[in-house]
Amino acid sequence: MADKKVLIIGAGPGGLAASLLLAKAGVQVTILERLPHVGGRTSTFSANGFTFDVGPTFFLYPQVLREIFAAVGSDLDRELELVRLDPQYRLVFGGGGELLATPDLNRMKAAVAALSPEDGPAFLRYYEVNRRKLAAFAPFLASPFLSWKDLCRPELLKLLPLLKPWRSLHSDLSHYFRDPRIQLAFSFQSKYLGMSPFRCPSLFSILAFMEYEYGVFHPKGGCGAITMAMAKLARSLGVEIKLEHEVDKIEFAGKRPVGVYSADRYFPCDSLVINADFARAMHRLVPDHLRPRWSNRRLAKKQFSCSTFMLYLGVQGSFDKVAHHTIYIPKNYPATLNDIEREHILSSDPPFYLQNASVTDSSLAPAGCSTLYALFPVTHQHRNVNWPAQKENFHALALRQLQRVGVDVRGRVLFERNFTPDNWESDFELHLGSTFSLTHSFKQMLHLRPRNRFEDLESVYLVGGGTHPGSGLPVIFESSRISSRLLLEDLGIASNAVSNHPDLVPLLAEVA
Repeated sequence: MADKKVLIIGAGPGGLAASLLLAKAGVQVTILERLPHVGGRTSTFSANGFTFDVGPTFFLYPQVLREIFAAVGSDLDRELELVRLDPQYRLVFGGGGELLATPDLNRMKAAVAALSPEDGPAFLRYYEVNRRKLAAFAPFLASPFLSWKDLCRPELLKLLPLLKPWRSLHSDLSHYFRDPRIQLAFSFQSKYLGMSPFRCPSLFSILAFMEYEYGVFHPKGGCGAITMAMAKLARSLGVEIKLEHEVDKIEFAGKRPVGVYSADRYFPCDSLVINADFARAMHRLVPDHLRPRWSNRRLAKKQFSCSTFMLYLGVQGSFDKVAHHTIYIPKNYPATLNDIEREHILSSDPPFYLQNASVTDSSLAPAGCSTLYALFPVTHQHRNVNWPAQKENFHALALRQLQRVGVDVRGRVLFERNFTPDNWESDFELHLGSTFSLTHSFKQMLHLRPRNRFEDLESVYLVGGGTHPGSGLPVIFESSRISSRLLLEDLGIASNAVSNHPDLVPLLAEVA
């Protein structure tokens, strides 16, 4: 089947992972990437001797990518150096108190008890329930949801008492922990999906569990090292990666793509994989009349995640007492999330995430210096916020906020770059500057997300955060595995994709 041609739009982690599996199966794969480098937001940039992650800054649950590497005859741990962090991160509560999250369960139980004595014993109960929840639901995360009928599988319906989809994440955590700070310590991870824990479905309590069970990792050199390793492997398998090749047009025969135009060149294809931002790709590349389920009118009614205001700072000196990852949660966290998701205004006490990677990886900054990466969740593009007019004041507020976690950069900044939602929209082609694509609300999950085998077109497949299973590197890699398997099945080619998780087999046996 070497004569079958597959085009992939976008060399982000989803597109790269799909290229590995497809090339190993024997098809001709070409990736067209708009930017001059691979990785999309999962890349790094360097300036003045400092190296920064653009988007993701840590690696959770590397098992999926490890299995993909193994499926194509490689070894992730040989190609990439992963450092498991302990503590995983430091939580600073605006209402008072701190928590160092550690993967050592006994130490974590003691840390929870030190902050809230009555909640200490509940930690292990929370841990075991979510251990069973992940093991039970993992096979469904690894399966496509191509219609509502997939929801009616008897084995999935049996899990409803365990999954409790009618609860919010916050409501679910309140059944374990009484202290609001502890509840937030195990629910703030919903921001990985761009959602509030007060609206995020309770299924995603597995996110925090995965941190403790499988670890939080720092890839040496930054998360861009992950996609660089994937691109190197892809090229060794014969994948052609065309950088600075923005797709201008997809040519259709009916609803089937037969090729794409990039600059002055035409690339024919038998199948097409879209790794670009879903909403932006639909608006730019697919005529409205070809996508009735995902027309412009219907897209306008969908819920899109928040965006982020970014600070990339190269500073003189070190912050040895500041953890690799720090999360600041303001006292009135529900109100700040309401500002972001409903009011679409800028908060006066915004939450933020700070990466101080130089305490782990000295390669990221010159000697005697540090790289600092600060992420502030903000509304996606909305008429209520005029970034050209409001950026300067928010920037000053962001620098003041860093002092809440012991980081004062006044007089020490040697390099700075910052992003607003406008930059995410213009530089990375994200619809509304939304950094997590469609929200993972109950009405936009499973078969209600754009499907891996895209339902509006023929021979078109989706990978990335905009399709099932959703956002975050592990599930983006899973989306690539699902979509690659569907594509190869449709071409009549045996799939090399790994369809299960060997590390979860003992847990699956317990659930059964």
